[in-house]
Amino acid sequence: MSAVQPDGAFAIHTQALTKRFGTVAAVDRLDLDVRVGEILGLVGPDGAGKTTTLRMLAGVIAPTAGSATVLGFDVVGEGDRARRQVGYVAQRFSLYGDLTVEENIRFFAQVYGLRPSEWTTWADEILAFSGLAEFQKRLADDLSGGMRQKLALSCALIHRPHVLLLDEPTAGVDPVSRRDLWRILYRLQADGYTVLLSTAYLDEAERCHRVGFLGQGRLLAVGTPDTLRAQLPHTLVEITLALPTPDSLRRARDLARLASVTRGAQLFGDRLHVLVDSPADVEDVARQVASEVAIRQVAATPPTLEDVFLAARGAPEEGA
Repeated sequence: MSAVQPDGAFAIHTQALTKRFGTVAAVDRLDLDVRVGEILGLVGPDGAGKTTTLRMLAGVIAPTAGSATVLGFDVVGEGDRARRQVGYVAQRFSLYGDLTVEENIRFFAQVYGLRPSEWTTWADEILAFSGLAEFQKRLADDLSGGMRQKLALSCALIHRPHVLLLDEPTAGVDPVSRRDLWRILYRLQADGYTVLLSTAYLDEAERCHRVGFLGQGRLLAVGTPDTLRAQLPHTLVEITLALPTPDSLRRARDLARLASVTRGAQLFGDRLHVLVDSPADVEDVARQVASEVAIRQVAATPPTLEDVFLAARGAPEEGA
């Protein structure tokens, strides 16, 4: 499965990459480097610019401004050569449901102009690797969600790209298939592939070598999960209520936000996470919340990536 990588530190390099739709900047002056042989996850809510970024890198849409290269090839000026380096899996299943697994792979091999001698043995290896070998005669429409994603990935690999662009590859996939897909991605990375994927799942971002937070088309922060957590410039306080109900949790959050030492407060399930400047401020915020809501436990706790992301984008004061 080895992917021979050209020399160079970065598989993907963007500089002030911008895409506007009318007056809206879906991607706004994005500077991003993805190292050869790493898995980098782009994290952000709907509308953050994840899909638009991947589509520009895949050559599906042209940028409005700025530049991007894939393994040194400009995605606009050298579009054909750049696209040959890329395997792209779109967010929505985009294969042919009335074709079998085998027929879909053959179709994409022919689209890339591959001779049978160039892809048939490779296809057998991909099918065995992805666990689809015994299903190659099954129609794509009859596959489960996880198997469809494996097929989409198999088709994206058929021309032996060096870089994989995956748009929320595990969205709507069951936990077992999600685990299998990550097993495949780790195997591909170990064999030299570079993977840039988007995800809305913060727990999934923990699996990436590095994570980039996107918000309103801008890169808010990038680094390893451990580095990003360490860079949070606040102490995180976790408050557990004695009788957590939706109303009491919302009231506790609102009270916490009234404390002068609070730098952010968000609900995490049946608990409240509050950012303060230092451990010395924990007692102040606890006293503010306990003035109206009974507290069972207050403790400083290590931040999750979700805490870091909310702090980076400036969490809204409304809602949870």
